[in-house]
Amino acid sequence: MAYVITDECINCGACESECPVECIKQDGDKYVITKDDCIDCGACEGVCPVDACKPE
Repeated sequence: MAYVITDECINCGACESECPVECIKQDGDKYVITKDDCIDCGACEGVCPVDACKPE
């Protein structure tokens, strides 16, 4: 199971720098997670200030 970034994303970038496999990238006005590369570690969820990172 991978994580996803919901529409609540405020484009702060905290999750991108925290991801150990670098599967989070900016896409327009929010960040997205490449599901095939996500290892389901939850690091992004722990640093998101608006709880936009959620398990799929």
